[in-house]
Amino acid sequence: MKLNNLRNIALLAASAALLTACGTGTVIKDDGTTDEAKWHAADSVHFDKDQGTFPNLQSLSQVRDGMTKDQLYELLGRPQYSDGWRPREWNYLFHFNTPGQGVNGVSTCQYKVLFDTDSYARSFYWNPVGEGSVCPGQSSAPAPVAKTYTLGADALFAFDRSGADDMNAKGRESLDQLAEDIQKLESVESVTVYGYTDRLGSAAYNQRLSQQRANTVKAYLVDKGVPAEKVTAIGRGKADQVEPCPGLRGQALRDCLQPNRRIVVDVKGSQAE
Repeated sequence: MKLNNLRNIALLAASAALLTACGTGTVIKDDGTTDEAKWHAADSVHFDKDQGTFPNLQSLSQVRDGMTKDQLYELLGRPQYSDGWRPREWNYLFHFNTPGQGVNGVSTCQYKVLFDTDSYARSFYWNPVGEGSVCPGQSSAPAPVAKTYTLGADALFAFDRSGADDMNAKGRESLDQLAEDIQKLESVESVTVYGYTDRLGSAAYNQRLSQQRANTVKAYLVDKGVPAEKVTAIGRGKADQVEPCPGLRGQALRDCLQPNRRIVVDVKGSQAE
Protein backbone atom coordinates (compact mmCIF):
# COMPACT_ATOMS: atom_id res chain seq x y z
CA MET A 1 0.00 0.00 0.00
CA LYS A 2 2.77 2.42 0.93
CA LEU A 3 4.55 1.63 -2.31
CA ASN A 4 1.43 2.41 -4.34
CA ASN A 5 1.02 5.71 -2.47
CA LEU A 6 4.60 6.64 -3.23
CA ARG A 7 4.06 5.82 -6.89
CA ASN A 8 0.92 7.98 -6.99
CA ILE A 9 2.75 10.88 -5.38
CA ALA A 10 5.58 10.52 -7.86
CA LEU A 11 3.14 10.49 -10.78
CA LEU A 12 1.38 13.59 -9.48
CA ALA A 13 4.67 15.39 -9.03
CA ALA A 14 5.76 14.45 -12.53
CA SER A 15 2.44 15.61 -13.97
CA ALA A 16 2.69 18.91 -12.13
CA ALA A 17 6.22 19.40 -13.43
CA LEU A 18 5.10 18.74 -16.99
CA LEU A 19 2.17 21.13 -16.68
CA THR A 20 4.32 23.84 -15.16
CA ALA A 21 6.74 23.45 -18.04
CA CYS A 22 4.00 24.52 -20.49
CA GLY A 23 4.64 28.22 -19.77
CA THR A 24 6.62 30.64 -21.90
CA GLY A 25 9.69 30.65 -19.69
CA THR A 26 8.96 34.19 -18.50
CA VAL A 27 10.57 34.72 -15.08
CA ILE A 28 7.81 36.27 -12.97
CA LYS A 29 8.69 38.18 -9.82
CA ASP A 30 6.59 37.95 -6.65
CA ASP A 31 4.98 41.30 -7.44
CA GLY A 32 3.73 40.07 -10.83
CA THR A 33 6.29 41.81 -13.04
CA THR A 34 9.15 40.59 -15.21
CA ASP A 35 12.34 41.95 -16.69
CA GLU A 36 11.68 40.14 -19.96
CA ALA A 37 8.36 38.91 -21.30
CA LYS A 38 8.72 35.75 -23.37
CA TRP A 39 6.12 34.43 -25.77
CA HIS A 40 4.63 31.23 -27.10
CA ALA A 41 4.87 30.48 -30.78
CA ALA A 42 1.97 32.53 -32.14
CA ASP A 43 0.33 29.56 -33.89
CA SER A 44 0.39 27.32 -30.80
CA VAL A 45 -3.00 28.49 -29.53
CA HIS A 46 -5.22 25.69 -28.23
CA PHE A 47 -8.71 27.22 -28.40
CA ASP A 48 -11.00 29.04 -30.85
CA LYS A 49 -9.93 26.65 -33.61
CA ASP A 50 -6.34 27.89 -33.34
CA GLN A 51 -7.42 31.28 -34.68
CA GLY A 52 -7.49 33.66 -31.71
CA THR A 53 -10.32 36.15 -31.26
CA PHE A 54 -11.42 39.71 -31.97
CA PRO A 55 -11.81 40.99 -28.40
CA ASN A 56 -14.65 43.19 -27.22
CA LEU A 57 -12.94 46.59 -27.17
CA GLN A 58 -15.03 47.92 -24.30
CA SER A 59 -14.20 44.88 -22.19
CA LEU A 60 -10.50 45.14 -23.04
CA SER A 61 -10.47 48.80 -21.99
CA GLN A 62 -11.74 47.81 -18.53
CA VAL A 63 -8.79 45.55 -17.67
CA ARG A 64 -7.03 46.96 -14.63
CA ASP A 65 -4.18 46.22 -12.22
CA GLY A 66 -5.40 44.22 -9.22
CA MET A 67 -8.12 42.21 -10.96
CA THR A 68 -8.77 38.60 -10.05
CA LYS A 69 -8.63 35.78 -12.56
CA ASP A 70 -12.42 35.44 -12.42
CA GLN A 71 -12.83 39.13 -13.25
CA LEU A 72 -10.43 38.86 -16.18
CA TYR A 73 -12.19 35.72 -17.40
CA GLU A 74 -15.48 37.63 -17.52
CA LEU A 75 -13.88 40.38 -19.61
CA LEU A 76 -11.53 38.47 -21.92
CA GLY A 77 -12.59 34.82 -21.83
CA ARG A 78 -10.26 31.91 -21.28
CA PRO A 79 -6.55 32.18 -22.10
CA GLN A 80 -5.84 30.65 -25.50
CA TYR A 81 -2.43 29.18 -24.77
CA SER A 82 -1.54 26.36 -22.38
CA ASP A 83 0.51 27.70 -19.48
CA GLY A 84 0.35 24.78 -17.09
CA TRP A 85 -1.34 24.15 -13.77
CA ARG A 86 -2.30 27.26 -11.75
CA PRO A 87 -0.21 29.52 -14.01
CA ARG A 88 0.95 32.99 -13.07
CA GLU A 89 0.63 34.14 -16.65
CA TRP A 90 -2.30 34.14 -19.07
CA ASN A 91 -1.67 34.46 -22.79
CA TYR A 92 -4.10 35.46 -25.53
CA LEU A 93 -4.05 35.91 -29.31
CA PHE A 94 -6.13 38.95 -30.35
CA HIS A 95 -6.98 40.54 -33.68
CA PHE A 96 -7.90 44.20 -34.26
CA ASN A 97 -9.38 46.06 -37.21
CA THR A 98 -6.63 48.56 -38.07
CA PRO A 99 -7.25 50.05 -41.52
CA GLY A 100 -3.97 50.59 -43.37
CA GLN A 101 -1.98 48.48 -40.91
CA GLY A 102 -1.35 44.79 -40.40
CA VAL A 103 -2.52 42.23 -42.95
CA ASN A 104 -5.57 43.32 -44.95
CA GLY A 105 -6.30 45.96 -42.33
CA VAL A 106 -6.12 43.52 -39.39
CA SER A 107 -3.40 43.59 -36.72
CA THR A 108 -2.66 40.44 -34.74
CA CYS A 109 -1.20 40.71 -31.24
CA GLN A 110 -0.36 38.42 -28.36
CA TYR A 111 -1.46 39.69 -24.97
CA LYS A 112 0.08 38.58 -21.69
CA VAL A 113 -1.21 39.09 -18.15
CA LEU A 114 1.14 38.39 -15.22
CA PHE A 115 -0.11 37.68 -11.70
CA ASP A 116 1.52 38.23 -8.33
CA THR A 117 1.89 35.40 -5.79
CA ASP A 118 -1.66 36.11 -4.53
CA SER A 119 -3.08 35.66 -8.06
CA TYR A 120 -3.90 39.32 -8.69
CA ALA A 121 -3.18 40.71 -12.17
CA ARG A 122 -0.26 43.14 -11.96
CA SER A 123 1.33 43.68 -15.36
CA PHE A 124 0.27 43.49 -19.00
CA TYR A 125 2.30 43.08 -22.19
CA TRP A 126 1.70 43.19 -25.95
CA ASN A 127 3.59 41.43 -28.72
CA PRO A 128 2.79 42.21 -32.39
CA VAL A 129 2.51 39.17 -34.64
CA GLY A 130 3.09 39.43 -38.37
CA GLU A 131 4.29 42.22 -40.61
CA GLY A 132 2.80 45.64 -39.94
CA SER A 133 0.75 44.66 -36.89
CA VAL A 134 0.42 47.26 -34.17
CA CYS A 135 -1.01 46.65 -30.71
CA PRO A 136 -2.72 48.76 -28.05
CA GLY A 137 -0.07 50.26 -25.81
CA GLN A 138 2.45 50.74 -28.62
CA SER A 139 3.15 54.37 -29.45
CA SER A 140 2.17 53.81 -33.08
CA ALA A 141 -0.79 51.57 -32.35
CA PRO A 142 -4.40 52.71 -32.37
CA ALA A 143 -5.87 52.22 -28.93
CA PRO A 144 -9.35 50.66 -28.92
CA VAL A 145 -12.14 53.07 -28.06
CA ALA A 146 -15.63 52.10 -26.90
CA LYS A 147 -17.82 54.90 -25.58
CA THR A 148 -21.51 55.25 -24.79
CA TYR A 149 -23.26 58.61 -24.95
CA THR A 150 -26.72 59.07 -23.43
CA LEU A 151 -28.75 62.06 -24.54
CA GLY A 152 -32.14 62.91 -23.09
CA ALA A 153 -34.78 62.81 -25.81
CA ASP A 154 -36.57 65.71 -24.12
CA ALA A 155 -33.40 67.76 -24.51
CA LEU A 156 -33.22 66.88 -28.22
CA PHE A 157 -36.80 66.94 -29.44
CA ALA A 158 -40.05 68.69 -28.71
CA PHE A 159 -42.40 66.42 -26.78
CA ASP A 160 -43.82 63.60 -28.88
CA ARG A 161 -41.89 64.78 -31.97
CA SER A 162 -39.07 63.19 -33.94
CA GLY A 163 -38.17 65.22 -37.03
CA ALA A 164 -35.11 67.34 -37.75
CA ASP A 165 -37.23 70.47 -37.52
CA ASP A 166 -38.40 69.35 -34.05
CA MET A 167 -34.89 69.44 -32.60
CA ASN A 168 -34.04 72.27 -30.25
CA ALA A 169 -30.85 74.35 -30.14
CA LYS A 170 -29.44 72.56 -27.08
CA GLY A 171 -29.99 69.19 -28.70
CA ARG A 172 -28.20 70.29 -31.85
CA GLU A 173 -25.25 71.50 -29.79
CA SER A 174 -25.04 68.12 -28.06
CA LEU A 175 -25.05 66.29 -31.40
CA ASP A 176 -22.48 68.71 -32.83
CA GLN A 177 -20.13 67.84 -29.96
CA LEU A 178 -20.80 64.13 -30.41
CA ALA A 179 -20.03 64.31 -34.13
CA GLU A 180 -16.82 66.20 -33.35
CA ASP A 181 -15.76 63.52 -30.83
CA ILE A 182 -16.38 60.76 -33.36
CA GLN A 183 -14.42 62.54 -36.08
CA LYS A 184 -11.42 62.87 -33.76
CA LEU A 185 -11.04 59.07 -33.79
CA GLU A 186 -8.31 57.63 -35.97
CA SER A 187 -10.79 55.06 -37.26
CA VAL A 188 -14.49 54.42 -36.69
CA GLU A 189 -15.64 50.83 -36.42
CA SER A 190 -19.32 51.46 -35.72
CA VAL A 191 -21.77 54.04 -34.42
CA THR A 192 -25.06 52.61 -33.19
CA VAL A 193 -27.91 54.99 -32.36
CA TYR A 194 -30.64 53.58 -30.10
CA GLY A 195 -33.92 55.40 -29.57
CA TYR A 196 -36.00 54.78 -26.42
CA THR A 197 -39.39 56.02 -25.22
CA ASP A 198 -41.17 55.84 -21.89
CA ARG A 199 -43.84 53.21 -21.19
CA LEU A 200 -46.85 55.44 -21.88
CA GLY A 201 -48.82 54.74 -25.06
CA SER A 202 -49.04 51.66 -27.26
CA ALA A 203 -46.07 49.47 -28.06
CA ALA A 204 -46.49 50.08 -31.81
CA TYR A 205 -46.60 53.86 -31.40
CA ASN A 206 -43.54 53.94 -29.15
CA GLN A 207 -41.59 51.64 -31.45
CA ARG A 208 -42.31 53.94 -34.39
CA LEU A 209 -41.43 57.10 -32.43
CA SER A 210 -38.16 55.64 -31.13
CA GLN A 211 -37.13 54.50 -34.62
CA GLN A 212 -37.94 57.89 -36.15
CA ARG A 213 -35.87 59.67 -33.51
CA ALA A 214 -32.94 57.29 -34.00
CA ASN A 215 -33.17 57.87 -37.78
CA THR A 216 -33.14 61.64 -37.28
CA VAL A 217 -30.06 61.51 -35.04
CA LYS A 218 -28.30 59.22 -37.52
CA ALA A 219 -29.04 61.62 -40.39
CA TYR A 220 -27.77 64.55 -38.32
CA LEU A 221 -24.47 62.83 -37.49
CA VAL A 222 -23.96 61.81 -41.12
CA ASP A 223 -24.66 65.39 -42.22
CA LYS A 224 -21.92 66.48 -39.80
CA GLY A 225 -19.37 64.17 -41.43
CA VAL A 226 -19.71 60.82 -39.66
CA PRO A 227 -19.40 58.05 -42.32
CA ALA A 228 -22.91 56.91 -43.22
CA GLU A 229 -21.87 53.30 -43.71
CA LYS A 230 -20.68 53.16 -40.08
CA VAL A 231 -23.94 54.41 -38.53
CA THR A 232 -26.92 52.21 -37.63
CA ALA A 233 -30.22 53.47 -36.19
CA ILE A 234 -32.31 51.15 -34.00
CA GLY A 235 -35.61 51.94 -32.30
CA ARG A 236 -36.08 50.14 -29.00
CA GLY A 237 -39.48 51.56 -28.04
CA LYS A 238 -40.36 50.83 -24.41
CA ALA A 239 -37.43 48.46 -23.88
CA ASP A 240 -34.96 48.83 -21.01
CA GLN A 241 -36.89 51.25 -18.82
CA VAL A 242 -34.57 52.83 -16.27
CA GLU A 243 -37.28 54.45 -14.11
CA PRO A 244 -40.55 52.50 -13.53
CA CYS A 245 -42.24 55.28 -11.48
CA PRO A 246 -44.99 53.19 -9.82
CA GLY A 247 -48.03 54.86 -8.29
CA LEU A 248 -47.72 58.23 -10.07
CA ARG A 249 -50.19 59.91 -12.43
CA GLY A 250 -50.44 62.85 -14.77
CA GLN A 251 -47.59 65.35 -15.00
CA ALA A 252 -45.80 63.81 -12.03
CA LEU A 253 -45.64 60.48 -13.87
CA ARG A 254 -44.48 62.11 -17.10
CA ASP A 255 -41.73 63.98 -15.27
CA CYS A 256 -40.61 60.84 -13.42
CA LEU A 257 -40.41 58.85 -16.67
CA GLN A 258 -38.17 61.44 -18.35
CA PRO A 259 -34.92 59.37 -18.03
CA ASN A 260 -36.55 56.60 -20.11
CA ARG A 261 -37.00 58.97 -23.05
CA ARG A 262 -33.48 58.98 -24.37
CA ILE A 263 -31.07 58.46 -27.24
CA VAL A 264 -28.09 56.18 -26.57
CA VAL A 265 -25.15 56.23 -28.98
CA ASP A 266 -22.52 53.47 -28.82
CA VAL A 267 -19.26 54.40 -30.55
CA LYS A 268 -16.51 51.89 -31.32
CA GLY A 269 -13.26 52.69 -33.04
CA SER A 270 -9.60 53.38 -32.34
CA GLN A 271 -7.47 56.34 -31.40
CA ALA A 272 -3.72 56.83 -31.71
CA GLU A 273 -2.07 57.11 -28.31
